[in-house]
Amino acid sequence: MNGTTPDQDRLLDEAIDLLIRQQNDPENPVAAEMIRAWRLRSPQHEQVWARVSKVHGASGRILSEERRRERRQSLGLTRRNLMLGGFTVLGTGLAAYAFGPQIILQARADHMTAKGEKRRIELPDGSVATLGPESAIALDYREDRRTVGLLAGMSFFEVASDAGRPFSVLSGSLSATALGTAFDVSDDGGILTVSVDHGLVDVRLADPALAGGEKLGDGQWLTFDPSSGGIDRGRRESGQIASWRDNLIIADKEAVSALVARIGRWVPGRVVIADPSIGRQRVSGVFDLNDPLRALQAVVHPAGGRVRQVSSLMTIISPI
Repeated sequence: MNGTTPDQDRLLDEAIDLLIRQQNDPENPVAAEMIRAWRLRSPQHEQVWARVSKVHGASGRILSEERRRERRQSLGLTRRNLMLGGFTVLGTGLAAYAFGPQIILQARADHMTAKGEKRRIELPDGSVATLGPESAIALDYREDRRTVGLLAGMSFFEVASDAGRPFSVLSGSLSATALGTAFDVSDDGGILTVSVDHGLVDVRLADPALAGGEKLGDGQWLTFDPSSGGIDRGRRESGQIASWRDNLIIADKEAVSALVARIGRWVPGRVVIADPSIGRQRVSGVFDLNDPLRALQAVVHPAGGRVRQVSSLMTIISPI
């Protein structure tokens, strides 16, 4: 009889997969960081890790895919969702380059999406987060505040009003705090953007140029590039905020690198800009995400780039 809950079942499978990864490459610092981040997510994560480690240590043998099933059965488990195990059989090289960051996100995120996937998530306070593709968030809700970490990608937030508990989104060095509003936050290749559909959002940055904060109202947006310290501002119709929800991207003199990162969430595998000078240029336009490869070409062509899919795991943007 299986006495575990679905959550326990999932956590135990994740822990077993992490242990296998560590044993396959014990000197790999990425594996150690994945395990550390996973164990810190909650007391339950730490308890599950201790349980799996203890069972494994009793035998002193390296777990294999075949023995993993035996171990789950000895713990009273059934497999529900293979989240990390596929990585252990892929080896290194391109597969690790393509999927390694996603494995780390899985260990940290409370909610995440895959390539091309959009998901509407009801948060514990009644707020709603709509995640874009290849995006991830982590929640930290307390009595005096509500904090959401945008770990990757983009998310549109419809915030339930609670004057006693500010709602903040953290992404890199940026924080955006709102009360009773709707706004979008994105991290596109390291370029951070806040766009307000309606209401008021207080945006703060570690950069001295905006350390004191700036309030954005209906239709206003702000973009920050940590690599250069550059800050851009603008305004668009509120109905155009987070247009990616309707499979459209509306750009107003945006960096090609940011647009490639955003559109790349709809493209299988990784998208790489071979020539950085292409990524630094700026373009404007409306791009249809129903055909993401064509949208990529439309973005990079004015900057002198072309799109080539070299495999199912890699798309390269290079000079014409």
